[in-house]
Amino acid sequence: MTTLTPAAASDRTGVSIDTLRYYEREGLIGPVRRSVGGRRQYTEDDVFWIGLVTCFRDAGLGIADLRGFVAILRAEHPPQERVAFLRERRAALEQRVAALSRAMQVLDEKITYYS
Repeated sequence: MTTLTPAAASDRTGVSIDTLRYYEREGLIGPVRRSVGGRRQYTEDDVFWIGLVTCFRDAGLGIADLRGFVAILRAEHPPQERVAFLRERRAALEQRVAALSRAMQVLDEKITYYS
């Protein structure tokens, strides 16, 4: 099994080493394997989870939401619960996109007005 050092995992995911540790402490990834010397060794599965967490964070999900979703996945809740969670978050994201679109429209109008 191929593993990555913390620096390599950081480079590959675009997430700082401190953020990787934070995600692990919060239970969002891992537990991350350790070498005999105690150094973290990230697997492809860890990299996948880091990408998922990063995507959800970029979408505006908070740490509490992420903890909830990870708990649903790890406890092997029925797929309906996973889908319901994701649909709720998607609806909230759609509202944010609409709000941002309205704000951009106002900015465009002001740019046109002041040009």
